[in-house]
Amino acid sequence: MAMLIAPQGGTAQEESIVAGLSQNTVSITANFNGSEILIFGAVQRNAPPPEEPLGVIITIEGPDQALTVRRLDRNYGIWMNVEAVEVDAAPTFYAVATTAPFDEVVSSTEDLRYRISIPRAIRAVGTGSERPGDFTDAVMRIRTDAGLYQMLENSVNLRSETLFDTSIALPANLVEGDYLARIFLTRDREVVTSFETEIEVAKVGLERLIYNLAHDRPLIYGLLSLFIAIVAGWSASAVFRYILSN
Repeated sequence: MAMLIAPQGGTAQEESIVAGLSQNTVSITANFNGSEILIFGAVQRNAPPPEEPLGVIITIEGPDQALTVRRLDRNYGIWMNVEAVEVDAAPTFYAVATTAPFDEVVSSTEDLRYRISIPRAIRAVGTGSERPGDFTDAVMRIRTDAGLYQMLENSVNLRSETLFDTSIALPANLVEGDYLARIFLTRDREVVTSFETEIEVAKVGLERLIYNLAHDRPLIYGLLSLFIAIVAGWSASAVFRYILSN
């Protein structure tokens, strides 16, 4: 568990964040079926709070990944790729949790500045497409269905304009790497201070051994896979013959 204080700057001299996570590392094992992270904290003030209501936004972002999204269309009775857009960087996981509907907590200008919402976190480079946004929407739709993109409005609990907490579910199909957790305090839909920390997601045990072997020693990995397949086939055949003989 980590407790950290956000660095001060601008209006953050009047309000700052003391935040904590239930865990700073997530271990992916052979039977890993997901995890959940509790994020909690408090707002420290050096002056009476402003009249504008306080908003809290919490995001967790996985490592970026480049990908190409293609659109299929039917030409002459055959489905084929007719258009493609290169997504320069898209988070492998992205969750946004807020105290209220997103548009009521932060303005579009601040969203663009801090890249808070899911669409802003994706950077697409069009390749002749007249509607690159359609391809970005496709990425968000696919990853939302897989539980990798989450928009969790009204899921951050705020008590007495000071204490806040939320929990974010991490699915089983996580990509390992450094995940970034960010917390934004807003007033009148403008960010007044922010805080960030990292969460390490890594394979451990047998998963780590297999992963390292496949990437660092592909020849040995292939030979071992072939050997295991042969042994498994021979064992199944021997058991089958034993059953038939009895």
